Amino acid sequence: FVAIIVVTWTVTDPVNVTKLFALGGVAGGAFAVVLGFGAKELWRSSKALVVLVGLFLLASVNAIINSSGPLTQNIYGAYGRNTAFLAYLLLVFVILSVVVLRTAKSFTTLIYGLFVAGVVNVVYCGWVITFGDFLPWNNPYGNILGTFGNPNFVGAFLGLFAASLVAYSFKSGLHIAIRVLSVIIFGVSVIEIIDSSAIQGRVVVAAGLAIVGFYLVRSKFNDALFQVGYVVVISIGGVFALLGALQIGPLTKYIYKTSVSLRGEYWQAGWNMGADHPLTGVGFDTYGDWYRRARDTQALILPGPETVTNAAHNVPFDVFAFGGWPLFISYLGILALSVIAIIKVTLRTRAYDPIFVTLTTAWVCYQLQSIISINQIGLAVWGWLFGGALIAYEIATRPAGDSDESTNSTAPKGRRVVKKKQSETIFSSTLIAGIGAVVGLLLASPPYSADAKWRSATTSQNAGLVEEALKPGYLNPENSSKYANASQLFEGSKLYDLAYKYAKIGVEFNPDSFDAWRVLYLVSKSTPEEKTLALENMKRLDPNNPNVLG
Repeated sequence: FVAIIVVTWTVTDPVNVTKLFALGGVAGGAFAVVLGFGAKELWRSSKALVVLVGLFLLASVNAIINSSGPLTQNIYGAYGRNTAFLAYLLLVFVILSVVVLRTAKSFTTLIYGLFVAGVVNVVYCGWVITFGDFLPWNNPYGNILGTFGNPNFVGAFLGLFAASLVAYSFKSGLHIAIRVLSVIIFGVSVIEIIDSSAIQGRVVVAAGLAIVGFYLVRSKFNDALFQVGYVVVISIGGVFALLGALQIGPLTKYIYKTSVSLRGEYWQAGWNMGADHPLTGVGFDTYGDWYRRARDTQALILPGPETVTNAAHNVPFDVFAFGGWPLFISYLGILALSVIAIIKVTLRTRAYDPIFVTLTTAWVCYQLQSIISINQIGLAVWGWLFGGALIAYEIATRPAGDSDESTNSTAPKGRRVVKKKQSETIFSSTLIAGIGAVVGLLLASPPYSADAKWRSATTSQNAGLVEEALKPGYLNPENSSKYANASQLFEGSKLYDLAYKYAKIGVEFNPDSFDAWRVLYLVSKSTPEEKTLALENMKRLDPNNPNVLG
């Protein structure tokens, strides 16, 4: 649901605010059920995860308290991203909800969910390539967007989906018709990945297939020599791919893009933010406010002084920038638990386990995407979902001697799962899930509500409605981008007093917004003193740029 939902008619951002809203309902409902029926099991079997998640949330609060950025931006995120504290809190709800699953049916349901989202995107992208896009959204890329609003994101998702589809298609006893259909869907997915021009999609699908190949070789050959040989060959291929990304070797024309070089500067800026604020970071989704200050001087050459970004294009570096070492270490600790689960299950058996291999493939593919691209809710939900599923699967498939709990016949052959008795309650799980979903939707609704109100106001061409849409409130949180856009809109409509009014409100709301100061400098009603002050602040926020006015 989170991955495929897109709303194009009522909001200016058809992807991010809608996916945050959807995540609120899904995560809230799932976590409510765990609190009602699985809290004891969660603590009993996953203490390490609960502790690390607790530390992650404490570090998050510490980052917010110490951030110079606006509180609403720290909670709801910057416009076009919405990957701030609320998004991470909901993703935490996801991983804590899935980690208590124990039956094979539950894990296959998660996998089928991925396949449904994948097929929807394959069909939609195929339609766009063949007939054109039927969704009325602005597409400056000229490539397929899928339900992610960006060719890079849909390319990465299709890579994750295609590799996972291959992993599951090796399940024994699978009907030949399903295998043939899987091959066809895989082929179409690869064509669409190429059409998206997303290098990360090609990298992700190649890495995913390499993982599947490893587990197939391991299941077929007992001699370790075959496994070592396979790893060596794949490693050599990986080295050539890395060299290609650095414009070295025969794979350069297939892998290298100018954006690859730019990512190094974005990563460096994110690292600088965390290193300069090691205990607190700079706050959630404030990367864009700090980029000009944190970038190295060589970034003024490439990508150039006027090329800026509001994300590190690397999720771990984003996390480091947001909250410094406390947030970064706790985040890596959560990832480490999934890695440990993968290692444990891998060492436990040589047989090819389609559920485990699919979960592993999907999770690793997401993590690979996360270190070379921007965080996006529609993609991130799979990383946290399958990360928790891997931890749960390791617990569910432990040998019977490791625990005194009963087994369940739905477990894969040679495996066991825990059958957990639910305590009697006057509330049904459906009711509790519904209540949790409503709470989650209420938590995640402000950005969506504000964006819908803003779109309605700007399309009305009514200054009074635009001003009404700028009034702060719970369902209408303040936003730097909105203030800047409003001021420019009023200036262009020759409503100079209103342009000046909201330019001043913009810098008061977020004194660290470079664009807010630039708008104040440019509006015609600004006094000479205010223009001087605006120029001083632009130089403060972009200290290495000799020409902050461009």
